[in-house]
Amino acid sequence: MRVDRETPGKGVCYSRDMADADAPTEVAAGSSASESTLTVVVAFGANLLVAVAKSAAAVITGSASMLAEAAHSWADTGNEVFLIIAQRRAAKPADEEHPFGFGREVYVWSLFAAIGLFAVGAGVSITHGISELVHPEPAGDFVVAYVVLAVAFVLEGISFLQASRQAKRAAATQERDLLDHVLETSDPTVRAVFFEDAAALLGILVAALGIGLHQATRSPVPDAVGSILVGVLLAVVAVVLIDRNRRFLVGQVADPRANAAAVRALLALPEVERVTELRLEFVGARQVYLTGAVDLTGNPAEDAASHVLASLERKLARTPAVVGATLSLSEPQDPAL
Repeated sequence: MRVDRETPGKGVCYSRDMADADAPTEVAAGSSASESTLTVVVAFGANLLVAVAKSAAAVITGSASMLAEAAHSWADTGNEVFLIIAQRRAAKPADEEHPFGFGREVYVWSLFAAIGLFAVGAGVSITHGISELVHPEPAGDFVVAYVVLAVAFVLEGISFLQASRQAKRAAATQERDLLDHVLETSDPTVRAVFFEDAAALLGILVAALGIGLHQATRSPVPDAVGSILVGVLLAVVAVVLIDRNRRFLVGQVADPRANAAAVRALLALPEVERVTELRLEFVGARQVYLTGAVDLTGNPAEDAASHVLASLERKLARTPAVVGATLSLSEPQDPAL
């Protein structure tokens, strides 16, 4: 992540090395946000259609696994609403009370979505599965269940492919494995849609197996167990999402490669001779706040040094990836990074 000389009217220009950081380049910031919105909208449409179809099939068939899948899809649909709110709230411009913007709102609303997935999706599925084991009821019209599950698999697959395409492009840019990127990315909407859709596809297979065994054995036990397994799957996904959002809310630092790139960026500036401390903390999706300590070129006097530091902070803050910066003078005995 090298910073070139400041271009008039454009602030600081980042070179190709910026891709090492989980933060937007000058050209990629807007497109990444737009693609995240598209990913959420596609997921919302798919989940809404699937939820309606599964609910109707659950009523017709009386299948415990199908009811669990309906609860799963309604939870996912509600989650997409939270994610849309998250993106809209996080995009609000900075004001006097929030000088660094509202970027962390995306983690707050994404956390609500994950909790909803746990409470509604996992809770209803597990509870109903246990109830079916205690008070079993026969199911019927299995063809309806299979058709609905097949259609649901296609729709969920379309949504999953959209989330995967976005994640794969970003992962390739940052030289990460797909799963590593999804877990580590600062964009919680991509992570939520990816994991929810992956869980939905796996849940459909579990439900189909449970319904198939119910039909083959004429016992509701496999169907009830399928409902419980779907609930457990949703609980695991929800816990992962809750934990990731919690980490970003309390303060998640950027990847060490991003820190190293930022050090190179600062050293490329003519005013900076040495960097002894640097920290990049995420304050939103692909947004960081930079703090650090530097030695200035020429060892200017105190008054002059304060002006140079203030100028550097303003210069860094004009970079789309950096919402703000705080720099101090290095102590002479501090080693350079």
